[in-house]
Amino acid sequence: MKDLAHRALNRAQLSGADYADVRFVKRAFETITVKDGHLAGLSLDESEGFGIRALYRGSWGFASSALVTPDEVERVAALATAIAKASHTVQREKVELGPPVATVGYYETPVGEDPFAVSLEEKIALLMAADAEMRAVPGIRATEASLGCQREEKTFASTEGAYIEQVLTETGCGIAATAVGEGDVQRRSYPNSFGRHQATRGFELVREVDLVGNARRIAEEAASLLTAPVCPSGVTTLVLDPTQLALQVHESIGHAIELDRVFGMEASFAGTSFLDPGMLDGFRYGSEIVNVTADATAPGGLGTFGYDDEGMPAQRAPIIEQGMFKGFLSSRETASKIGRESNATMRADGWERMPMIRMTNINLEPGEHSFERLIGEVEDGIYMHTNKSWSIDDKRVNFQFGCEIAWEIKGGKLGRLLKNPTYTGLTPEFWANCDAIGDASQWQIWGTPNCGKGQPGQTAHVGHGAAPARFRNVRVGILS
Repeated sequence: MKDLAHRALNRAQLSGADYADVRFVKRAFETITVKDGHLAGLSLDESEGFGIRALYRGSWGFASSALVTPDEVERVAALATAIAKASHTVQREKVELGPPVATVGYYETPVGEDPFAVSLEEKIALLMAADAEMRAVPGIRATEASLGCQREEKTFASTEGAYIEQVLTETGCGIAATAVGEGDVQRRSYPNSFGRHQATRGFELVREVDLVGNARRIAEEAASLLTAPVCPSGVTTLVLDPTQLALQVHESIGHAIELDRVFGMEASFAGTSFLDPGMLDGFRYGSEIVNVTADATAPGGLGTFGYDDEGMPAQRAPIIEQGMFKGFLSSRETASKIGRESNATMRADGWERMPMIRMTNINLEPGEHSFERLIGEVEDGIYMHTNKSWSIDDKRVNFQFGCEIAWEIKGGKLGRLLKNPTYTGLTPEFWANCDAIGDASQWQIWGTPNCGKGQPGQTAHVGHGAAPARFRNVRVGILS
C-alpha cells in the first residue's frame, strides 16, 4: 500500500498540486435482524477503494476510484489535481492549511472479543431468544432485535510526509417492542432507540448489554404505556436519562460547534450555527457545572480513533468549561481561519467522500450527584427516558424532543408512568438551567451511528458521554 500511496502523491505533485493526500479504505459491515420471531435480514457488505485530495494555489480538487491498481491511482491523482485547477478559476477564498502535519503512526481499536469471529449461529440464537422474551408479553404486536459489526482498514499518506495505518472495529446491538391498544401505539427500545447502541469495542459489548435479560422488562413497559396517563403540560423540573441527554448534547452542542457550519461552508441537515468565533472565551453556554469535551481518545467511544483523515492525532479538547464556551470542532483549514490548530475532527464516510468536520465523542463531563439525590431534591417534576423524536431549528437554538417513556417525580420519589413525554427549549437558556449532573458511576459513552451531514450526504459514527442530569424551569408536554 505504501508504494501505491507514494505513486499517487508523486503523480499529484508532478501534475501541479501544492499539497495532496490519499486514503485507501477497506470496510466490512455485517448486520443481522430478527423481527417477530423470524430472521428478517442477514448481510455482509464490503467496500474498497481510495480517494485523493489535491490542493492547487489554495483550491481543492477530489477524485476517487474503487479500482486499486497502480495505473488507476496515477489517473485519479492527475484527475484530482485537474479538478483543483478548475476550482481555482472560480476561487472565492484561498485555502490555508496551517502548520504541516507529518505524523507517522499505527492505531488499532482494542477489542476483547472479535465480533467477526463469533459464529452467525450464536448471534442469531441470541437475537431469537431476546425476541421470544418480548413476544411473551401480552399486548406486544411487533418485535425487533438487531446486531451489527464493522471493521475499517485505512491507510493515509500526504505530501507533507504523513503515513498512517488504522484498523477500526465497531460492535452494536439493540431490541425494540411495540405494543398496540385501542387507538394507541407505544414502543420501547433497549439499550437505545433507532436501531442499536454501538461502540468501538468487540462482542464483549453485546454480552454486557444482555439483550435477553432486559427484553421482557422493555416489552412490559411498552404494554404498560398503553394505559398510562399522557405527560402533563407546563413548566417544571426535568431529569433526563443518559441516552436522551446524549442526543440533547448532539443536537444543541455537537452540531453547533462544527466550525464549517459557523463559516457557512456546510449547511445541509439542519443549517449552520448560532455561534461565531467572537464568542470564544466570552459566551456563557451553560451553568457553571456544565463542562463539555471533544474526546476522540476516550476508550470505547464510537467517535474514538487514532488519527483523523488529515493525519492529525486524536485529541481531547475543551468545548465548554464551567459553562463558558472554549472551543469549536475544527479542521486544518477552518482552524487556520481563527488562528488555532486543528483538533482532529476531519473524517469521511468511506473512500469515495471528502472528509469534513465531524463530531468525535462530545461528552458532558460527570458531576457529583447520585441518581437518588438527583430525584430526591425534586419536589415536583418529570424523569424522561430514551429518545423518540427530535427537531431543532437551522441555527441550533430552538429545539423540541419527544421520549419513549417518563415517570412523574413527586416529593423526591419516582411516581406514575407517563406516556408521550415531550419538552422544548432554547439552547443557552436550557443549559443555563442545568443545576445537577450525575456522578461518574452513572456516566457512559453512547454511540450515535447515524449522524447525517453534507451533500452528497455522509453518515458519521459519533459518541456522547453522559450521566443523568437535571434542568429547572423546562416547558414539557403539548402546548395548549
